[in-house]
Amino acid sequence: MTARPISETVASLMPRAKAELAELVAFRSVADPAQFPRSECEAAAGWVADALRAEDFQDVALLDTPDGTQSVYGYLPGPAGAPTVLLYAHYDVQPPLDESAWLSPPFELTERDGRWFGRGAADCKGGFIMHLLALRALKANGGVPVSVKVIAEGSEEQGTGGLEQYAEAHPELLAADTIVIGDTGNFRVGLPTVTATLRGMTMLRVRLDTLEGNLHSGQFGGAAPDALAAMIQLLASLRAEDGTTTVDGLTTDAEWDGLQYAEGEFRADAKVLDGVGLIGTGTVADRIWARPAVTVIGIDCPPVVGATPSLQASARAQVSLRVPPGQDAAEATKLLTAHLESHAPWGARVSVEQVGQGQPFRADITSPAYTSMAEAMRLAYPGEEMQASGMGGSIPLCNTLAALYPQAEILLIGLSEPEAQIHAVNESVSPEELERLSVAEALFLRNYAESKKG
Repeated sequence: MTARPISETVASLMPRAKAELAELVAFRSVADPAQFPRSECEAAAGWVADALRAEDFQDVALLDTPDGTQSVYGYLPGPAGAPTVLLYAHYDVQPPLDESAWLSPPFELTERDGRWFGRGAADCKGGFIMHLLALRALKANGGVPVSVKVIAEGSEEQGTGGLEQYAEAHPELLAADTIVIGDTGNFRVGLPTVTATLRGMTMLRVRLDTLEGNLHSGQFGGAAPDALAAMIQLLASLRAEDGTTTVDGLTTDAEWDGLQYAEGEFRADAKVLDGVGLIGTGTVADRIWARPAVTVIGIDCPPVVGATPSLQASARAQVSLRVPPGQDAAEATKLLTAHLESHAPWGARVSVEQVGQGQPFRADITSPAYTSMAEAMRLAYPGEEMQASGMGGSIPLCNTLAALYPQAEILLIGLSEPEAQIHAVNESVSPEELERLSVAEALFLRNYAESKKG
């Protein structure tokens, strides 16, 4: 098999892909109405639906999911008897954080240093464009040889489970022979990679109350319990001195036995400052793919500017816990909740609210679909062999799909390699990766259709 016609077609489509990605990135589709208007997500969903209709998809629908967001569905029938492949991406994005820290506007796709910058460029609006490119290339070179379902989720970054609940209530909708999740990434630029494992997650909000109201720190400080100080002490109990996660009852010594991540490469990818050490023990791969990791992702406290000399009566924080394969996210949630409730100092009143949860996932990379993908990646990335790595992030939908369709093969690929800086300021996508992975996906669909014949 040669990749030339497909690769040449994808290359010719890249200017259109850039223009379309710019349109999609322009929607401020953060699925949190407290931060951005709901209309931004609705407009992005409408754009995705129109794009599917333009590619002759049938039954295109905006699905109102139980968490109040919309997922976009479409079906493209293939030849009689052809297998069905489900292609997944999500159009919602993380908030831009400090927009002043971006070198270019976060919702304006900007080319710089050979990359395209913008929130969602890699995670995961670029993943939807990747699917379109692959399908267009196949249409221009003999047609799409499989039936295709596309689902674009509207709240993946919020972890609120809307699409999972919808799929469970409509199990026939996303049924497929194989599923391509376009929301992970290569181990590094130019190295074709499938993701073998995902960590699950749980998200909790914890509140501490110690006083009926704020007090003057000079008059009462030193004896009156300060809720913010109590919160700092409570959050510190979640880590050992070396930074290892220390949630009571949670196992933290698992080891990763696959592709390793050199510490020097990790430091460079994570942009760790000179002289600052990494946290935890074991290999980097152990720490980010095989073990739990707790992160305080938000804390309510007075800003420095305008702060008054007061003891705080209440404090609130949001805590994320990544849960590795082999551990149960629901059990981890119970352990984290119990830890927070039992470690609050000075008898502070504790309330804990769960705001998100997803189970870890392990793919079967020995399945036939991976053989088809390995050959496709070999052609799309000349001189390179497909690698399998873990991913520290979470895609809760994977376990839902695996439970609903136990015979389906699930592959995880995507554009979120380390230089993409997803979830951070200055997120970007490599256009070369977008091009090569689109070629790989198109070749995979062709390979997979051939493997199912006879």
